[in-house]
Amino acid sequence: MPRGDKSSYTDKQKRQAAHIEKSEKAEGRSGEAAERIAWATVNKQDGGGKKAPAKKAATKKAAKKSTAKKTAKKATKKAAKKTTKKAATKKVAKKATKKAAKKTTKKAATKKAATKRTATKKAAKKTARKATKKAAAR
Repeated sequence: MPRGDKSSYTDKQKRQAAHIEKSEKAEGRSGEAAERIAWATVNKQDGGGKKAPAKKAATKKAAKKSTAKKTAKKATKKAAKKTTKKAATKKVAKKATKKAAKKTTKKAATKKAATKRTATKKAAKKTARKATKKAAAR
């Protein structure tokens, strides 16, 4: 394709360029400058020609087949990943439950021990008070 070839542009892009060229000429630009500005504007808006290159029918069929195979492989992989994720999630949930149960049990045991300690301290204080009262009374 030689430089400046407009065959890859769609009909709409060509119409836009013609309209822009016409308005540029109305503003007093030369024919060459107006055409250059028109196509530069179309390129800036659309990023160049939008027409896809022509393909052979055999190539299309082969592409469809390979795409179908790829899609099937992807679907299989996705399904495998999902089941693996579910299993992993279940394991994580079980671990979390076990941890929470251990923590709760630990907290309860710690509370019980703390309660025992405070009860023992109170009893010791009571006994000490009684002993001092008796000593003071003598």
